[in-house]
Amino acid sequence: MDPKSVNVMNTTIIPQSDPIDIGLGSMEKGNSVKPRKKTMTSVYLKYFETALDGKSRRCKFCGQSYSMATATGNLGRHLSNRHPGYEKMGDSSNSHAPQPVTVAKKPQTLVKVPTMELDHLNWLLIKWLLVASLPTSTLAEKWLTNAFKFLNPSTELWSGEKFQTVLREVFKSMQESVRLIVEQVSSKVSVTLDFWTSYEQILYMSVTCQWIDESWSFQKILLDISHIPSPCGGSEIYYVLLKVLRLYNLETKILCITHDNSPNALHACHTLKGDMDSQKLDGFCYIPCAAHTLNSIINDGLRTTKSVILKIREFVLELNSSSEISEDFVQFTAAYQEGNWNFPLDASARWSGSYQMLDIACKAGKSMETVIRKYDEQLGSRLLLNSAEKNVVNIMHKYLEPFYKTINNICKNKVLTIGMLLFFMDHISDTILACKDSRQTPDWLKSAAEEMYIKAQNYSEQVCNAFTYMTAILDPRIKVELIPEYLNLESNLEESRNHFIRNYSTCYFSSISNSYSNQVSEDGGTASFAEEIARKKRRASISSATDELTQYLSEAPVPMPTDVLDWWKVNSSRYPRLSLMARDFLAVQSTAVLPEDIFSTKGDEIDRQRFSTPQYETQALHCVKSWMQNGIKLKYKTTEIDYERMMELAAAESSSRSFERKPKS
Repeated sequence: MDPKSVNVMNTTIIPQSDPIDIGLGSMEKGNSVKPRKKTMTSVYLKYFETALDGKSRRCKFCGQSYSMATATGNLGRHLSNRHPGYEKMGDSSNSHAPQPVTVAKKPQTLVKVPTMELDHLNWLLIKWLLVASLPTSTLAEKWLTNAFKFLNPSTELWSGEKFQTVLREVFKSMQESVRLIVEQVSSKVSVTLDFWTSYEQILYMSVTCQWIDESWSFQKILLDISHIPSPCGGSEIYYVLLKVLRLYNLETKILCITHDNSPNALHACHTLKGDMDSQKLDGFCYIPCAAHTLNSIINDGLRTTKSVILKIREFVLELNSSSEISEDFVQFTAAYQEGNWNFPLDASARWSGSYQMLDIACKAGKSMETVIRKYDEQLGSRLLLNSAEKNVVNIMHKYLEPFYKTINNICKNKVLTIGMLLFFMDHISDTILACKDSRQTPDWLKSAAEEMYIKAQNYSEQVCNAFTYMTAILDPRIKVELIPEYLNLESNLEESRNHFIRNYSTCYFSSISNSYSNQVSEDGGTASFAEEIARKKRRASISSATDELTQYLSEAPVPMPTDVLDWWKVNSSRYPRLSLMARDFLAVQSTAVLPEDIFSTKGDEIDRQRFSTPQYETQALHCVKSWMQNGIKLKYKTTEIDYERMMELAAAESSSRSFERKPKS
């Protein structure tokens, strides 16, 4: 925090309200109250007025009431705590009023806490909006404003327009920080595109950048969330994407784009590749999202059991909503030895929830049926599965179990490289093919398997090129041995070798070559000699690079649990040129979004936030939230907003007020 932004001022952040004495203490000893013999006079009475009931006094500034029976000492403390500087606000004509009869208290020393010049409460509300992904219109709710007024009548919240203006300025300030971060990246970067439509029927595209830094740590940062104008086709996506790349100076740094498999995104990437090729920028490619493909494949399989899954889901929702029913279910599963189930069960419509429905019906069928019969009036016999439905559940559960294990491995993978993803997808294709060709497969499942296999094959065709081959072999766990057969072609190996030699073999000797070529004498003899030396150096470099690649590919793949980035960090000295290529290509993403965002309930929350955010705040809210999660400090113009310091000040203020209010013995 800039020291200039901190000073000593009024300590009010979110002041505590004084307790309201409603005068019930006098009722403890009986219904009759003896009148006081002495009338109390106080220098503070001029700031209060007698209420209509004649039993309490009300503050002229805020309306706080105190019973006359307990007002002694409360009036002065109220004015000091709630209205500092009250003597300047009220009428001072009665300055010679008699002193109070009660014993005077020692004046309390107010400890002034250093606070920021920025408005604490409003900035904390900005942080709340960002964390919760709520629009600024949330703060226009009168009940919220009144709640803060109740805590402190002097509280002033910014207007809705002010919140919007501040949020936009924060976005611009932080965007500049992001631009500087990306500008310092020394390697190639890869980009992922994700699309969604809001409740206003507006199409948005998120553009995320990934790279591997010099210490072999994977880095990812959201560049922008852009509105795609109507008619939202490939051309519109292309122009918006190009604008983002130019904003961050990534046109020459970008190596690959992973898109969401939509035709319009595919068209935009194809157009961008045409631009790259015309500028003779070597090595740009675009690939489809494997997670979206796999999710589409699975949905084809689940379509045949949709009605059964809906029935099971209705039962699970009842379990989640009733502790009585869920407790009975747990007891029955223990009695029938049908496993342990943790509530609430995942009942989402995504893959994780759909497989959970099959899993519970297959593994806890007796308990499920017993509970339904016991609570027949509440659940209804319609939720009971007949013999045909039970058979479908068992068949689909067995068929999709390899999918479940594979998706878990995909979601848990720390760095999901292209090579590892192709290894998983190849296993999925084999599972589908075995089901499709088996004579024991029922016709309804065989038909679904054929549709699934078509999509799997289409994905394989799109990724079958030298570019994905290069990214796959640079994963030391995969190399050539574990690459799918359709990709393991001699032509791909040759093209990969040429790309490596062309772009990475001479990087260590470029400065030497340049220094020689600049040594030009008058007769040109030195230049000729320098060029000859440079050519020899280049040939030696190419030979050394070829040996480096050959040695790497000749070694067996490392065990699967190995962290791919840690391996390259340790072995980069053995393969100095190849490690540079690995830094570029291993950053290429196999999925456009995190797999768990598609397959688990996490994606439901993301979709709800995206769907409900209004157009005028979508970009700022979601970008700033992502940047904060990425560790970038929230900034307003040139000032960093230190929320940790704000919370420390708020805690200190709260502690100070608690000490002041502590009753004396």
